[in-house]
Amino acid sequence: MLRKKTNGVARRPQRTSILSKVGESAVDRRAFLRGSGLAIGGLAAISATGGTVTQANAAASATGAMETIKSVCTHCSVGCTVVAEVQNGVWVGQEPGWDSPFNLGAHCAKGASVREHAHGERRLKYPMKKEGGEWKRISWEQAIDEIGDGMMQIREESGPDSVYWLGSAKHNNEQAYLFRKFAAYWGTNNVDHQARICHSTTVAGVANTWGYGAMTNSYNDIHKSKAIFIIGGNPAEAHPVSLLHVLKAKEENNAPLIVCDPRFTRTAAHADEYVRFRPGTDVALVWGILWHIFENGWEDTEFIRTRVWGMDQIRTEVAKWTPEEVERVTGTPGSQLKRVARTLVNNRPGTVIWCMGGTQHTNGNNNTRAYCILQLALGNMGVSGGGTNIFRGHDNVQGATDLGVLSHTLPGYYGLSAGAWGHWGRVWGEDMDWLKGQFETVKGADGKDKNLMNLTGIPVSRWIDGILEDKENMDQPNNVRAMVLWGHAPNSQTRMTEMKTAMEKLDMLVVVDPYPTVSAVLHDRTDGVYLLPACTQFETRGSVTASNRSLQWRDQVVEPLFESLPDHVIMAKFANKFGWADRLFRNIEMEDAETPNIESITREFNAGMWTVGYTGQSPERIKLHMANQHTFDRTTLQAVGGPADGDYYGMPWPCWGTPEMKHPGTPNLYDMSKPVAEGGLCFRARFGVERDGENLLAEGVSNPGAEIQDGYPEFTMQMLMDLGWDGDLTAEERAAIDAVAGPKTNWKTDLSGGIQRVAIKHGCAPFGNAKARAVVWTFPDPVPLHREPLYTNRRDLVADYPTYEDRKFYRLPTMYASIQKNDVSKEYPIILTSGRLVEYEGGGDETRSNPWLAELQQDMFVEINPRDANDIGIRDGSQVWVEGPEGGKVKVMAMVTERVGAGVAFMPFHFGGHFQGKDLRDKYPDGADPYVLGESTNTAQTYGYDSVTQMQETKATLCKISAA
Repeated sequence: MLRKKTNGVARRPQRTSILSKVGESAVDRRAFLRGSGLAIGGLAAISATGGTVTQANAAASATGAMETIKSVCTHCSVGCTVVAEVQNGVWVGQEPGWDSPFNLGAHCAKGASVREHAHGERRLKYPMKKEGGEWKRISWEQAIDEIGDGMMQIREESGPDSVYWLGSAKHNNEQAYLFRKFAAYWGTNNVDHQARICHSTTVAGVANTWGYGAMTNSYNDIHKSKAIFIIGGNPAEAHPVSLLHVLKAKEENNAPLIVCDPRFTRTAAHADEYVRFRPGTDVALVWGILWHIFENGWEDTEFIRTRVWGMDQIRTEVAKWTPEEVERVTGTPGSQLKRVARTLVNNRPGTVIWCMGGTQHTNGNNNTRAYCILQLALGNMGVSGGGTNIFRGHDNVQGATDLGVLSHTLPGYYGLSAGAWGHWGRVWGEDMDWLKGQFETVKGADGKDKNLMNLTGIPVSRWIDGILEDKENMDQPNNVRAMVLWGHAPNSQTRMTEMKTAMEKLDMLVVVDPYPTVSAVLHDRTDGVYLLPACTQFETRGSVTASNRSLQWRDQVVEPLFESLPDHVIMAKFANKFGWADRLFRNIEMEDAETPNIESITREFNAGMWTVGYTGQSPERIKLHMANQHTFDRTTLQAVGGPADGDYYGMPWPCWGTPEMKHPGTPNLYDMSKPVAEGGLCFRARFGVERDGENLLAEGVSNPGAEIQDGYPEFTMQMLMDLGWDGDLTAEERAAIDAVAGPKTNWKTDLSGGIQRVAIKHGCAPFGNAKARAVVWTFPDPVPLHREPLYTNRRDLVADYPTYEDRKFYRLPTMYASIQKNDVSKEYPIILTSGRLVEYEGGGDETRSNPWLAELQQDMFVEINPRDANDIGIRDGSQVWVEGPEGGKVKVMAMVTERVGAGVAFMPFHFGGHFQGKDLRDKYPDGADPYVLGESTNTAQTYGYDSVTQMQETKATLCKISAA
């Protein structure tokens, strides 16, 4: 991608890698495979199953019928179908899913090579532990016993919060749900996953604007967009297949594509209008666009009157952002933003797309709310072709978030209140006194006892501080002593020099993953490290939620390879060891003592996740959709005839009520053109009915067929009684409601689904009909404000737009002003940002272990503008040091390019295995080192966390660059 190639050969192969052993001058595909000990045709998989390689003959080729099995790509969140070709239990080939409405027979480079992810030779093959500085093979029994005994001793000495359970966006929905439930039974909210560091600011900002924190429309719905506004996202590389849907709208609708990004990306290359702006100034940029809209009266006044609260306060803030001030802060000319505003106004409905470029900031929640407010002002919400299409990164980061693998909530975003625990306790059939007893009780500031089950845990972005912070400064009794990284690459997180220290201070470090990850090599530990080989998702089955909220089903492609085990089986092994497996699986069928039935887990979360509508998608309905993909329209996602007639593909949540209700799913959130029973919806009444004497409910608008032709609050049993609709409940539904709280029972806690069913029968949304709120009075900045990054070289702006005061939340002290007050800009003058490459994904361990992908990008690099390169005295292709103001530094290749503006540098975040100039390849277990290693940009990245969610700040820090 980054280097011109001749005859398919990448220039400058990395000399310290396996690749360099193939030859000194060039690497072609055949030599690469031969030198890596690989061969075409899946020999790695054959050897893994104990077979031998012999010359093929006609008889051998004829034995064993070829079986095709549908699965879903395990990389980004588009949800592309993979059709695996399996013969004699060996995955021998793959095709893209031509019937899939998401990928329509397309794959990106990563998707096209997922077979190698499963059959990869560089996988962890058996449990291992580090002993005396050497990796030693052990059995599963020994691993579970030693780890379990160690954890229980830590629990006894320091409490359950001293073990941190870090989950994964790579788990399927069933495993994610079980993982969160597992942490609850252990007795801790110190549980989290990748969403914290990719879209937690999206979830918080969007959910607090109109009710749900997710992508509102779909990739396919972009086909109807008349304008496409992308900010802080690079789908051409991060979600390549999604770009097919964007380009369809661009070409068929003549929809202008506007891309706002500090860097000229591959996505920007497709743009009709490219807007370059200074990293970390998203709010100022959006307010600059909105200034022109308000100034000219281009906003949708009727939409705002009936469906939005607080826009007048937004107008007051936006009025300050004149074209001159916007250019001073962002660097973007006011004339360009006026043109952008006019384009958006004249081409409605338009969609707004964003990714981690907008979320990973100390004021990331302000950014995401500003994007939402732009769409509210334009009246682009709740319409086909409009909405906010928030592209998620990992294949199931949406599902794992929905299923509650988070330190601040239970599955379904129920929170951690006594009522939330009571709801899930009823679903689990659990004795709440026993469950409460699993958690630590501490003295609050008021001197009263507080159970930590009701307090947010440490987020994954801060697990380092859970170990290193003085425990007197923490809202838990003791520090974290054992860390479980389960399907998580640590090099995706900032402050890696401190991470190394934290890893070395732990009593125990446990890695559960198909690949060893950087967790195996970053530290200098000689013992206390365990590597447990988990299966890939192709070796198990279960549901996965795409970015558009559709659920799909993965069938198992092959049996677990080597000695790897499915994640839910590993959880069961630990639960047995800890002595509460009978409780954990009380309502879940077991295929054997250590194998929970996946479909049974689906049914259990169906029984409890009423709030987001994960209740109507039974395993049978999801599988029916997968088997009949060809019957779904490629744009609307609605089945036209066939066994799923009328359903929307994957029953995008909310899919209200029970499976028997046959709700079709909700393709576009907040769409008031359809009845609720047919997938329509309004804004959620989540924030009360009145604020400062003003009405928060919708004004005179409702879904077609609603018997309440106005705004209304969320439904309770009492509301049904007041309306006289309670007579529509069955005797069984009424009994279930009475068992909860009688008339006080809410639509979210009614386990029968009766309240939802009756509300929808009368044309109403169970969660009410309210206005979106442009002002979030519960956030540090009720109206989104621009605040300078903690590390900024624009010291002239700090006084006008300072960061927050230091504060304590999520159990830890968090610094803001105390960092920003120090001016390091003279020594570290260049803004450092980071992002994705098309070849690799996430922390990169699995994709850099894939020979087909490793061949494409062999060097970690930093992009530098020619002006900066010439001033520093470095040339394209030379080795340079990139150093951050907190002391972390990386040695990488310079790529001199105008993709980045002067004063800005960019690095991808998929690399690992080098640390501050040192190659760590010899620290990996034999045969488990990725083909390509490199420095992690996060070694040079710095402190900085969002004021609401603790999202890390990776898009706007400072660095200095020098010749190596």
